[in-house]
Amino acid sequence: MEHFGHVIDGEEIAPGSSFTSVDPWTREPWAQVPLGGAAEADLAVTAARRAFDSGPWPRMGFAERGALLHRLADLVLAHTDELAMADSRDMGKPVADARGKDVPRTAQNLRFFADHARLATSEAYPMDSGHHAYARYEPAGVVAAIAPWNFPLMLESWKVAPALAWGNTVVLKPAEDTPVSATILARLALEAGIPPGVLNVLHGYGPDSAGSALTGDPRVDRITFTGESGTGRVITAAAARNLTPVSLELGGKGANLVFADADLDEAVDWSIKAIFTNAGQVCLAGSRLYVERGVLDEFLARFVAAAEALVVGDPRDPATQIGPLASETHFGKVRGYVENSAGTILTGGVGDGWVVRPTVVVDAPADSAIQCEEVFGPVVTVTPFDSEAEAVHAANDSPYGLNAMVFTSDLSRAHRVAAALRAGTVWTNCFFVRDLRAPFGGFADSGWGREGGNFSREFFTEPKAVVMAIRQ
Repeated sequence: MEHFGHVIDGEEIAPGSSFTSVDPWTREPWAQVPLGGAAEADLAVTAARRAFDSGPWPRMGFAERGALLHRLADLVLAHTDELAMADSRDMGKPVADARGKDVPRTAQNLRFFADHARLATSEAYPMDSGHHAYARYEPAGVVAAIAPWNFPLMLESWKVAPALAWGNTVVLKPAEDTPVSATILARLALEAGIPPGVLNVLHGYGPDSAGSALTGDPRVDRITFTGESGTGRVITAAAARNLTPVSLELGGKGANLVFADADLDEAVDWSIKAIFTNAGQVCLAGSRLYVERGVLDEFLARFVAAAEALVVGDPRDPATQIGPLASETHFGKVRGYVENSAGTILTGGVGDGWVVRPTVVVDAPADSAIQCEEVFGPVVTVTPFDSEAEAVHAANDSPYGLNAMVFTSDLSRAHRVAAALRAGTVWTNCFFVRDLRAPFGGFADSGWGREGGNFSREFFTEPKAVVMAIRQ
């Protein structure tokens, strides 16, 4: 059993009771972590508040802060194997994906926001009245960052990097199922020279525990959360009592539209990635696949064959593409959708342990649970359509609106459909290609607000107008 603590005010501590992280492949505990509550949340917020109010971090120049974030990125890459194994053992992610994608993207997040904060421009407003106005972007203060369990390290850095780059201090609460990489990240931040209290890590559960204490604290100036939509509503209600601004990236039920004129090799390859990456535990997953009827049979034959060719197994095996689901509770949820599917399963189903094999379902009724609800596993429904208007209507017929995909060789159609889809991101002939300057977030039940580039600046700062008289 390995031991990992809270990191508060530069010290790693493990007071009181604890809980364990279970390896989803072996289904055995592997790490022990302290169970934080209201007292630990108070300590963490106090440390972050002190570091913001009187410490050097918000008073540093962008270049100095950026250099420390770049140093942290270097250390993240130097500890690739340790970080990749932590996420793999915590949630069953294939270690090859964690090593080759998640850790490098974490370093990229740190570098991008360090540079973006330094290079971002502001606005000037020349006036006719002998005055001049301009905008400043001041750090907001203490940020509560609550991260999910599906991409632990990468999504922790997506929150931490812009908050720190703009001069805030942070209390990071990782998901209780995936606590370890957050502690390692905080250790590396201290090693990089980031001052104590600037990045604190608080472990614990959500309701009536560390999470609720953190989101209800009036000393917190911003709350950023990625996770399930119902939890987002609870956090919003808690934040409203203190009028604390909230950024929410919530659930999804991504629609993937394949038109008859698409390059089918390309459409199949990206559609496989869109639903089966990370065993389908991706809020952006293309879990509703709509295929124009004229190419349905050919597409399905290729798609099913590609799904069956994916390697399912031990996430520590470099060849593995699909590992177990992240926890016994989550496995039970996804298994329920599969075993009670209202459609016909062409391939897949429940495997050994906490494994669900890549599963393709056809003929699911439009109002069935598997078609409408976020399964969050390697399960896709395939539905035919006959017209562009029908496809767009079906895609938009969902309470979620995080993302969508369109596969077509018709440029005009690509623009028309992208404009018509109610989704925060629309990928055309690709999936999960990101420009970190672009807005990221969702419509409706998929969230509130946008992050990325200047959108992160808007959230993690307090824009201030300065108006000056000019002597004539």
